[in-house]
Amino acid sequence: MTADVKVRKPDPSSPAMRTGDAPVRMYGVSKSYLPGTWALQNVSLEVGRGEFVFLTGASGAGKTTLLKLLFAAERPDEGQILVLGRNIARLGGGGVPALRRRVGVVFQDFKLLTRRTVEENVGVALDVVGCPRRETRSRVFNALRQVGLHDRRKHPPLALSGGEQQRVAVARALVGEPEILLADEPTGNLDSQLSTGIIDLMMAAADRGTAVIVATHDRSLLARSGRRILHLENGRIVEPVGDSGAGA
Repeated sequence: MTADVKVRKPDPSSPAMRTGDAPVRMYGVSKSYLPGTWALQNVSLEVGRGEFVFLTGASGAGKTTLLKLLFAAERPDEGQILVLGRNIARLGGGGVPALRRRVGVVFQDFKLLTRRTVEENVGVALDVVGCPRRETRSRVFNALRQVGLHDRRKHPPLALSGGEQQRVAVARALVGEPEILLADEPTGNLDSQLSTGIIDLMMAAADRGTAVIVATHDRSLLARSGRRILHLENGRIVEPVGDSGAGA
């Protein structure tokens, strides 16, 4: 797998990098699925353009719920969520698809279309925004090459291993050059070398200006990343860690 991507560091002095323009903002957000229990409780955070953030916590801590709220798969019960300047709670029927076209998501269960080929799965992200066919083919090939699967682009997803399917999901999330990238355990089925390569690709996306949030249990990734870490426990951010990641 290669990650030979030319990266451009975002300019911290530009208006797009100011806190008020942060593409991800949550204020006092709570979410409950059962009376008396909270999947998330009073969560506030901001993630700026070009920022890479790890989200950690035990199973059931609220990581997946937080990500679902950010791409409008769920709505908050309390608080306010602004994604790319749009209030999630106020999005109408057409607003959700429009928002999702600007957000790349790596799902924990991949959500690949089993009756389509690998390249067709990755190309879906470009088809929905009307990308010309020739450009789509080129961008899909490059995305699959970066995750080491360009030679399997004609295969159906079910012919691939779990780790390979996971890499297809990563390629699909990245191919559209999204403004926000949300990844739920994107390296869970990968060995350490492949995991490092995938995280490098996501960091390269952040270096080009994408706001990236990665939920993970992999402490080895946290230890060597040097990126911001947020720790969830029982639905609360209890240990927001700075750039070093110590104590996560």
